[in-house]
Amino acid sequence: MNDSIFNSIKKVLGIAEDYHAFDVDILMHINSTLAVLNQLGVGPADGFSVIDDTQTWIDYMGIDARLNLVKSYMALKIRKDFDPPNSGFVTNAITAQIDEYVWRIATA
Repeated sequence: MNDSIFNSIKKVLGIAEDYHAFDVDILMHINSTLAVLNQLGVGPADGFSVIDDTQTWIDYMGIDARLNLVKSYMALKIRKDFDPPNSGFVTNAITAQIDEYVWRIATA
């Protein structure tokens, strides 16, 4: 099982691993989201960056099962930023879910 942060985010976005047209954009959104998570106290104290498909979830957050929702948070946050929905209702629903994840991460 490939536990690559980059490839798993690409998969959630519906982008094939071997399609590279949006790699720079996706990496920018991943690293911005990692910075937010760092401010919430998740990950290494000195921060974490994804530069390609070799950085894994375990490299980032270890094996703490309480942090499994970090993956869902990142997927929703990046999907909303990278490819925002056309519907305001969907945007509001995604934003509410993101806000809940932030609260749960902050209190974990």
